[in-house]
Amino acid sequence: MTLEPRIVALATAVPHHTLSQADARGRIGGQFAASLGSQSRLLDVFANARVAERQVCMPLDWYLADHDFAEKNALYVEHAVRLAGEAAQRAVRAAGLGPRDIDRILFVSSTGIATPSVDALLATELGFRSNVRRTPVWGLGCAGGAAGLAQAAEFARADPSARVLLIALELCSLTFQRHDHSKRNLIAAALFGDGAAAVIVAGKDVPPSPNPGTRRLSVLASASTLWPDTRDLMGWRVDADGLTVLLSRDLPAFVRREVRPSLQPFLDRQGLKLEEIAHMVAHPGGVKVLDAWAESLDLPADAFRHAQDVLREHGNMSSPSCLFVLERFLAGGEIHEGQLALVSALGPGFSAEFVLLRGEAT
Repeated sequence: MTLEPRIVALATAVPHHTLSQADARGRIGGQFAASLGSQSRLLDVFANARVAERQVCMPLDWYLADHDFAEKNALYVEHAVRLAGEAAQRAVRAAGLGPRDIDRILFVSSTGIATPSVDALLATELGFRSNVRRTPVWGLGCAGGAAGLAQAAEFARADPSARVLLIALELCSLTFQRHDHSKRNLIAAALFGDGAAAVIVAGKDVPPSPNPGTRRLSVLASASTLWPDTRDLMGWRVDADGLTVLLSRDLPAFVRREVRPSLQPFLDRQGLKLEEIAHMVAHPGGVKVLDAWAESLDLPADAFRHAQDVLREHGNMSSPSCLFVLERFLAGGEIHEGQLALVSALGPGFSAEFVLLRGEAT
C-alpha cells in the first residue's frame, strides 16, 4: 500500500444550459457592439478564444437583463448546492462509499458567498455525519482546484485514516455585468463557464477502494508561489452590481517569463527534471495562457491537449477546470503505474499552485 495520500475518486458536474459561442457572440456580444464603435473587431475574441460552447446555470435571456448582487448571490447559493451536490455524490459512489464515510469536506469557490457556507448546506442536504469536519476556502480563483487538492492531501497526511472530500465549484456566469463594456469583461463573456468537480483523497491507512480497476494516484508533494506586486493581474473587484472581473493583458507574457523559474525549484526539491513529468495537467485559463505554458516549458502544444479540449467544451470554469482535465487523463487510463503527473494552475495574487501525482497499481 502506498504511504502517501491517494486520490481514489474524481467526478464532475455541469449545469443543464449549454451556451454556444455563436449565440454568445450574437446575443451578449451584441450588447457591446454600440459602445465598441470602430473597435468592433474586439468581438473577434469570441472566435479567438477557441471555446465552442459552455455550460451555464441560467438561460441566455437571463444574462441580457439587469440583476443586482443580492439576486445573483441567491442564485449562486441555490445552484452551488445543486451542482456541487451532483459532483460530490458521483465521487462518493465512484469510491464505493456513502456520505457518512466522509471525514472532512474541503469546499473551494470564489464566485459567490454564503453563511452558512455551501459545505454546511451540502452536509445537511446529502446526509454527511453531523461531526464531519468542514473547511470552506474562498478567493483562490482559478488556482483553487490545484490548491484544494494540495490541502486535501495535507489533511489526509495529517490523519492517515481520513477520507477527505474536495469540492471545487464556480458559477462564473453569474458574475457577468452587462453594462460593463470593458475589454476585460468582453473577454470574460467569451471565456468563462460554470462547473463543479469533486475529489476524494484517502489517507494511507484507509483500505483500498472496493471498486476493482480504479486507478489510484498518490499525491507526492505540492508547492505554492505568490509573486509580489502582481495583484492587478487577475481577481475580482466588488462593486454595487457584484463581482467585476480583473484580467490583465500582460498575463501570457508573465507566464512565459515566470512559470518555469517558479516550477524548477519545486522539481529540484523532489530530485526531478521536467523531462520526468509524463503528463501536464494544466488549468485551461485561456488559449494564450496555454500557449504561454507550452512555450515557457518548451513543450509541444499536444502536451496540453486535454486542457485544450476542456476549454473548447466547457470554457474556463475557474477552480474546477484543472480537475476536469485530470478526469480526462484518468478516463483514458493515461497515467500508468509509476508515471508522474503535474497538476498546475494560476490564480489571483498573482499565484501558482503545483501538485505532483504518481500513478499507482489498480
